[in-house]
Amino acid sequence: MDISLSNWQPRLVALASAAMGDDGAHDTNHLHRVWRNATLLLEQHPAADRLVVMAACYLHDLVNLPKNHPQRHLASRQAAVLARTQLAEAGFPADRLDAVAHAIETHSFSAALPPATLEARIVQDADRLDALGAVGLARMFYIAGRMGCALAHPDDPLATRRERNDKAYSLDHIEVKLATLPGSMQTAAGRALGERRLAELLAFRDSFVAEWAVTA
Repeated sequence: MDISLSNWQPRLVALASAAMGDDGAHDTNHLHRVWRNATLLLEQHPAADRLVVMAACYLHDLVNLPKNHPQRHLASRQAAVLARTQLAEAGFPADRLDAVAHAIETHSFSAALPPATLEARIVQDADRLDALGAVGLARMFYIAGRMGCALAHPDDPLATRRERNDKAYSLDHIEVKLATLPGSMQTAAGRALGERRLAELLAFRDSFVAEWAVTA
């Protein structure tokens, strides 16, 4: 690892940990996984600034509002402002602060802001990859439980006769949001990884529905 990365990683983790709440889907391990995802994408994009990507990966959730919070779409903007302040105070390279803030601000699905730099595109993909696959599945049900959602609709889990509602039924979230993520990836490597992880989610969904008890 580059010396600047090895020096900054524990400092970034410390900054993120100080702001962390009790959300197990957005804990330190989530940040480590997002950075690991980003390193996979960086292999295909060696021109990207790795320090900018690392900082944004670890600080993107400095402000983490619940999924059903009315100001959820503003959380990434607030996180970007806070990250800029904390990084400046920590002596982070001043010429990279704008790039880190932009990557943090545009990573969020809820914010719906387009990433304009390669680093921001990588961070967005890396974060969305953690919503897919086996870990993404566990995070989906964990978050749904915190929000008080049911696992699935009692007699129409695939929503063949109703409108999908992922605020009421966790399983609906696969089609409402997660199935759209691979197509929204900003990098080719992110799309490929996303498609593979989505296939795991869809296979689980089919198994779940086959076992799901329905009303008479």
